[in-house]
Amino acid sequence: MKTRPLLLWLLALIITLASAYYQRATGPTWPLTGTVTLNGREIHYKLPRSHEGSGKARISVIAPDTLVFGFVKFAFQDYPGAWRQTAMLRHGDTLVAELPGQEPLKVMPCQVYLVVRGSSPVLITKDLLKIRFKGYTPRAALIPHIVFMFAAMLFSTRAGLETLTGGRRGPTLASWTVVTLFIGGIALGALVTYYAFHLWWTGWPVGTDLTDNKTAIALLIWLFAWLRVRKHPRRRVAVIVAAALMLVIFLIPHSM
Repeated sequence: MKTRPLLLWLLALIITLASAYYQRATGPTWPLTGTVTLNGREIHYKLPRSHEGSGKARISVIAPDTLVFGFVKFAFQDYPGAWRQTAMLRHGDTLVAELPGQEPLKVMPCQVYLVVRGSSPVLITKDLLKIRFKGYTPRAALIPHIVFMFAAMLFSTRAGLETLTGGRRGPTLASWTVVTLFIGGIALGALVTYYAFHLWWTGWPVGTDLTDNKTAIALLIWLFAWLRVRKHPRRRVAVIVAAALMLVIFLIPHSM
């Protein structure tokens, strides 16, 4: 392989990995992390904001100091003003609370408190913790979905770089982008959505889910660019615009 194509693939890979990480890390299901100081010790926490399956949602905080205990206040989505409370039980160095399982698409607001014996409870998070529930998705469906979506973003970025640098493989890379985006985002995406929420589609016109909507928009943009460059190979602006818009679209946090 020549040096130039290899460097373009490497640059496309770096951009794809960075955008994928940013998309996940800024989404509403990424764990909520932080630090609180109790009894002179720092306690680092990592709280879940998503729960898969029908079982109980587990919240845990590592707190080796046995003088520290905690509890969790939570509310059901259908009764937002009726707060309930459950104690965090100690298992060695870890405080654990289990919350009732909910149906897919339900959201459970929570407040996590830690207490040093003889002191007032401390709310450890500034923002309200919201746990989103979804059904179990078999890895046989989820992993191919992720692989094809990653491939679509990689081919899209590579097509843009190829066209920007005057290469001739833009039309071919555009074709691969359309194919992988359709398989990963539409076909496998619908399957993953069905497993998670018992719905095949949650975007327009039946819903307002940004993940489904942005996937559909990205596919339409790339279909236009592919048809454009297929008929007029020298008119490459559409590929560059499609690659740029794809990057912008997929920087929108996942699972909004």
